[in-house]
Amino acid sequence: MFGFDDFLKFIQAFFIIFPAVTLLHVLGHIFFAKIFGGKEIKVVIGCGKRLFSIGFVEIRKYYFWYGGCEYNHLTFDNRLSHSLIFLGGSLFNLVSIFIVNQLIWQQILEPSIFWHQFIYFSFYFIFFALLPMEYENGSPSDGKALYRLIRNKDVDKSSSDCQGRR
Repeated sequence: MFGFDDFLKFIQAFFIIFPAVTLLHVLGHIFFAKIFGGKEIKVVIGCGKRLFSIGFVEIRKYYFWYGGCEYNHLTFDNRLSHSLIFLGGSLFNLVSIFIVNQLIWQQILEPSIFWHQFIYFSFYFIFFALLPMEYENGSPSDGKALYRLIRNKDVDKSSSDCQGRR
């Protein structure tokens, strides 16, 4: 039965853990974009109307839903660099799962619903980011962008949550 404690766990998951996992995913894209010389990197957390910006990070009204990054010009502009940028978010999510599990195993972190939800949403992000599909707005998932990149010989710089601009 769904009680008040469950409601509080849902609020925690939806408004704290899900945005944290989103930010971690976006940081994975940014990490690789930065390694390959991406300039003018911009991070967008959420969707809807812009609330405020801090440096290169923009927070939007619905901060708990969606995230993205944009960059200009890559110094190393090739298929491998774009592949790693597309995979970066999922790689960061996957590494975070292993780190959390290792910290729990070493009894540094207490096993709790918080970490269970963190791992759940991390797997959620990995699955839906790598599922080759197009989102409602027509932009491809990371998996679809990667598929296009591999299938075509051209460097496709469009991804739903990390987009290169020229």
